[in-house]
Amino acid sequence: MTDAYEERRGKDGSVYEDMKGGDAVYGSGADGAGPERTFAALPVARGQGFARTWWGQAWLKALEDTALDGAQLKLGRRHARAGAVGAVSVRPGRITAVIEDRDHTRYRSDVLLQQLSPADWDRLLDVVADRSGHLAALLDRDMPPTLVEDAAAAGVELLPGIGDLEPECGCEAWDHCAHSAALCYQVARLLDQDPCVLLLLRGRGEEELLDELQRRSASRGGAATGPAGPDGGEAVGVPAIEAYAARDVLPPLPPLPSPVAVPGPAPTLGGGAAPPPGVAPDALEFLIGDAAARARLLLSEALSPRYADNPPAPALTPAQDAVRLAAAGPGAAVTARLADGSGRDARGLDLAVRAWRLGGPAGLAVLEEEWTPAPEVLSRLRDRLVAAWEDEASRPRLRATGNRWTVVGGGTQLRYGRDGRWWPFRKEGGRWAPAGPAADDPAAALAALAADVPDGHTEGNRTTVRETSPLVSP
Repeated sequence: MTDAYEERRGKDGSVYEDMKGGDAVYGSGADGAGPERTFAALPVARGQGFARTWWGQAWLKALEDTALDGAQLKLGRRHARAGAVGAVSVRPGRITAVIEDRDHTRYRSDVLLQQLSPADWDRLLDVVADRSGHLAALLDRDMPPTLVEDAAAAGVELLPGIGDLEPECGCEAWDHCAHSAALCYQVARLLDQDPCVLLLLRGRGEEELLDELQRRSASRGGAATGPAGPDGGEAVGVPAIEAYAARDVLPPLPPLPSPVAVPGPAPTLGGGAAPPPGVAPDALEFLIGDAAARARLLLSEALSPRYADNPPAPALTPAQDAVRLAAAGPGAAVTARLADGSGRDARGLDLAVRAWRLGGPAGLAVLEEEWTPAPEVLSRLRDRLVAAWEDEASRPRLRATGNRWTVVGGGTQLRYGRDGRWWPFRKEGGRWAPAGPAADDPAAALAALAADVPDGHTEGNRTTVRETSPLVSP
C-alpha cells in the first residue's frame, strides 16, 4: 500500500503520507491489528454542498452539535471545499488525514469515535440477519436509513451523538479546530458515496462483516421449519442471500400504483338499527375518513423519489394521535371523546391542538414536557440568550426553570425544545399556552409575542410586559 503514497513533512518535522490518487485502498491498520480503508483526496467542491444524503447529514449534525466554536466549523468547511484535506484513512475507532493551511503548513488531524462492543455487534448483526431487506442492501454495499431505527430498537446506536466525535490535531487545539472540522466535512462526502464507512469506523471491516452475515443467514435458513418435503422430512427455507442472488431470474415487479389525488369519501353509517352501546357512528365515520387520508399520504410518500433516503417518522403514541385527530376539527362530540380518552380536560386538549398546529409532535412535546438540558448545553443556551439582544437595555430579565425561561413580571415565556429551537408561550387563564411558531433566535421568538400588543397592554386575559432589566441566569 505504500506505493500509493508520497511523503510530506509537517511543521513539527513529522513525516506524513498522502495518497496520490485512485479509489479506496484496503489494508491493515498502522498497528496491523485491524482493517483500514484509505480514500484518495477528493476534488475541490466548487459550488457543491456537503452531505447530500441522509447519512452524511446525520454525521454533520453530530459535528455541529458537538463543536463549541462555530467560526472554526466555518473555516474547516472552507478548507474541505478548497481541497485542503489529503487522503483520508478510516479504521476502527479513528479517521485520519493531513490538512494543509492557507500558509501551506500541514497538520495531521484525527477524529475518534467509540467502537461498538462485541455485545452491540452481536445485536446489530442479528437485526440485519433477521431482515432480508437490510441484508440485501448491505450485500449491495448500501445502508438503508431504517437500519438506524431497527438498531436503536435493539439498543445499538450507530450514528454518533453529541460529544461522540473526539478530535485530536497536531495544532494542539482542545476542541474541534478548523483541521478536524475539515476532516469531518470530508468524511460526510465519503458517507454520501458509501455509508458502510460508518460500520468500519464502528469496528468491523466489510469482509469480516459480510462473512458473519452470510453465516448467520445460512444458519437461520437451515433452522427454518415448514411443511414436509418430498422425502418426508421437514422442508427448509431458502437463505435470504440465495434469494437475493437469484433476483435477475425472477419476474419483474408489478408497476407502481398511481398517485391518488383525493381520498375516497367515508361511507355514511346507518340502516335504521340503533348502534351497540358505546359505538358512536359519527366517530367511526370520522376515523374512516382519517384512515383514507392517511393512506393517501403514505402512498404519496412511498412514490416520492426521495422515499428511500428519508427514515419513516416515529410512530405516534395514543395520546399524541388523539391530539392529531382533534386538530382536524372532528366536531364537539368526537373532540370530547378524544379529550377523555387521552386523559386531558377540554382546556388541556385545546392547548395541545394549538401546539400541534404550530409544530406537530415537536410543538406538543414542548408544551407537555419539562426537562433540564445538560450543563454544557445549558451554558451555551445562556450565552445565546445574552447575545440575542444587541442592546443590554432592551434585554428582558428572565427566570430559568429547566428548559423554560420566563419573563420576570410579564406573562410571556420562552421554551427551548429538544429540536434546538425556541418556542414562545403566553400565560392565558392561569395556564401557559403556545403563542407562535418556533424560531432559531430567542429574541425573534419573544418579539413575535409583542408584535401586535403594545407594552403593558392587556387584552382579555393576555398581558404583555416588556422588561428592561438585565437578563439573569440561575
